Amino acid sequence: MRTDTGEIIHLEDYRPTDFVLERVDLTFELDPTETKVEARLIFHRREGVGEDRPLVLDGDELKMTGLLLDQEEIPAANYEAAERTLTIGNLPASAPFEVTITTEINPEANTKLMGLYRTSNIYCTQCEAEGFRRITYFPDRPDVLAVYTVNIIADKETAPLLLSNGNYLGGAGMGDGRHFAAWFDPHPKPSYLFALVAGDLGVVEDTFTTMSGRDVTLKIYVEHGKEPRAAYAMDALKRSMKWDEERFGREYDLDIFMIVAVSDFNMGAMENKGLNVFNDKYVLADPETATDADYANIEAIIAHEYFHNWTGNRITCRDWFQLCLKEGLTVYRDHEFSADQRSRTVKRIAEVRHLKAEQFPEDAGPLAHPVRPTKYREINNFYTTTVYEKGSEVTRMIATLLGADLFKAGMDLYFDRHDGQAVTIEDFVACFAEVSKRDLTQFSLWYHQAGTPLVSASTAYDATKQTFTLSLEQMVPPTPGQSAKDPMHIPLRFGLLLEDGSEAPVSSATGAEITDDVLHLVERSQTVVFNGIPSRPVLSLNRGFSAPVNLHFEQTPADRAHIAKHESDLFARWQALNDLALPNLVEAAASARAGKPAQCDAALTEALLAAAADGTLEPAFRAQALALPSEADIAREIGSNNDPNAIHTGRQQIMTAIAQAGREIFTKLADELADIGPFSPDAASAGRRALRNTALSYLVYAENVPDRATAAFKAANNMTDLSQALTILAHRFPASAQAQEALATFKARFADNALVIDKWFTIQATIPGPEALERVKALMDDPLFNGSNPNRVRSLIGTFAFSNPTGFNRADGEGYRFLARQILDIDPRNPQLAARILTSMRSWRSLEEIRANHARDALRDVAAGARLSPDVSDIVERMLKG
Repeated sequence: MRTDTGEIIHLEDYRPTDFVLERVDLTFELDPTETKVEARLIFHRREGVGEDRPLVLDGDELKMTGLLLDQEEIPAANYEAAERTLTIGNLPASAPFEVTITTEINPEANTKLMGLYRTSNIYCTQCEAEGFRRITYFPDRPDVLAVYTVNIIADKETAPLLLSNGNYLGGAGMGDGRHFAAWFDPHPKPSYLFALVAGDLGVVEDTFTTMSGRDVTLKIYVEHGKEPRAAYAMDALKRSMKWDEERFGREYDLDIFMIVAVSDFNMGAMENKGLNVFNDKYVLADPETATDADYANIEAIIAHEYFHNWTGNRITCRDWFQLCLKEGLTVYRDHEFSADQRSRTVKRIAEVRHLKAEQFPEDAGPLAHPVRPTKYREINNFYTTTVYEKGSEVTRMIATLLGADLFKAGMDLYFDRHDGQAVTIEDFVACFAEVSKRDLTQFSLWYHQAGTPLVSASTAYDATKQTFTLSLEQMVPPTPGQSAKDPMHIPLRFGLLLEDGSEAPVSSATGAEITDDVLHLVERSQTVVFNGIPSRPVLSLNRGFSAPVNLHFEQTPADRAHIAKHESDLFARWQALNDLALPNLVEAAASARAGKPAQCDAALTEALLAAAADGTLEPAFRAQALALPSEADIAREIGSNNDPNAIHTGRQQIMTAIAQAGREIFTKLADELADIGPFSPDAASAGRRALRNTALSYLVYAENVPDRATAAFKAANNMTDLSQALTILAHRFPASAQAQEALATFKARFADNALVIDKWFTIQATIPGPEALERVKALMDDPLFNGSNPNRVRSLIGTFAFSNPTGFNRADGEGYRFLARQILDIDPRNPQLAARILTSMRSWRSLEEIRANHARDALRDVAAGARLSPDVSDIVERMLKG
């Protein structure tokens, strides 16, 4: 199954391999430019496969120096080594046989960061999805599972540390300045979970006692001198292990669990069995250098990769079309972990903000695809928010449909039935259907149909009959390759709020299945009649975002304010405030485009300030409530013919109006929430900082001078407060002496800390306005900019394209042309990085005509580039075609 030749791979073409792989023995003789790899692979022919069928193995940019069959050299007539495959014929009909392949690779020249590469004197692997074929010829697909023994030989001085998957067997010196280490992983795994790390690193060690009483050694490897900054990651790991035992009954299965943090990494992290490799930004933290968001991300991603041990490793995917089976499910698990560790409501708000900002545009654009695709050209391009975040939402909806007990029973059955297997979405869903006795065929359309469903709602109340009527319609818009859609099974949590804020009990209703507070929308249109409702209620629909849908429901500002004040579901309160704000912001953008001042709705201001002043609400929730919908949210709500400058101007005017009206409240919050003790990354302390910094931002809007932000910058004793104050200064007063001095101070203080300097680049890349492009170009010439480091490229170029609507979407099109040149420059070195940054242009058709034409021309420039990688050509072709 190839992807890098331009061939389209189809789900319907899946078939098992002709040969079964029984065992893998690997020996690495590490060298920066001439690493020797010997792979001894034991196969047998699958029952029913003809004797004339050859063994076909995958390869990529390999130099083969040896090929043996049962320790005898294979005659040249019996094999063919092509650019991407190794084909071996005349193999035994039924008996097991051993193929030994020797290859030579150059880790130092591997800028793609796939396979085995060397960065900062550390040897490291990244094999998901198809990186193992860059190490040796192999049946490189996820349904090929085998046990691995790995021997690593390297120079002892430069690589005293030799790590791989599984349990450590032993090691010794070799007398020539080299040494070796041997590892054995008893759990059969696919090649994408293979890992090797070698080099000189510091380590933080701990132990964890499992629920059965076994002691597991825990080690986190980081660059020397950075060990103290790995303490929070270790704490998060131990909490993750404990939570997975308590919530899902899953115990760790090896003697050791290791994490290695590296600075050059395309992904966030990788769940290799027993040896996770992490982008160091998701491991290293201390109060001086990490924000509260950094701590939360470390906690979540440490948990995510650990949880993969069962949902991804012990049970893996049959093929890459089933990617959501490991990623969507594991995202759901890490979301639940974070919700239990922090504030469930605030976590849910953050999840939905991310989903709407990233996945909804993907579902509405040329890159839309089902949660389980049916075809792909380049699998690396399907590590998307649809697979991860929407995949998580589908799992969440299963839990909503079944309830906690049956969902747990279904997960238990899944673990018991499929441990050690490579499985499909159908296998997963069948477990829940079996324990619940519910037909989930219609529900499974969530895996198969792309697009975000639109649910339209209208209501009527009959005081004489005391009936409340809810009319619902659903529609899934057409997406590339799917013009006609079937009705979905949409679980909508709801509540009927009476005038006094109490909730009307639902004892009698017709027209839909209702279980507890979940209404099941299964037809294109349904009318539900609730009986015995004593007065006109206010409907709160899709509580907790129980279904990832767009909801069209014309509610009055008074009804939305009622929900914001009285709902027991705090997420619904936040959603009501958001629903109050969005129409006002859309009107403000229209006014700005017409050259008129925006008017801030009094109901919006009153509701937001009431939430801000409500001391019964946790600070983190109040901070979320006060965070207006983003410029991207407003653009999505408008839908088409967007003018980013007008959206920005209108939002700024609404923000200023709220700030001026609430100046007294915001001043009080800023004063009351000042930190008086030592920094703590716990959720409550982070929430207080979030609310104080939100109040600071509003106050700067109200005062329109840099003094308060400058004072906050100078007084900050942690990175959260420091970076927020710097952001306010740089974004609100970019040309001021105060902002320039603060940026220079920040750079000088943290010049030797790469992760913090990434923040410095990001803050400047997101300064709004047409001058942003020249600023970004100048920053690319800064000595601290490193174009070969993915984190640094993302922090400047990626952030500019994704997160600076006015700067990137310049009316003259220069932002798009700049990005096109950067993509063509990055692509030969790192195709994955180039392709992911290019997706920043996925919504180009929603722009007004002049900008859209410039964007299309820039995409055509990319498409015309010489020798494009499959990663980039796949993305650009779909964006131009869709």
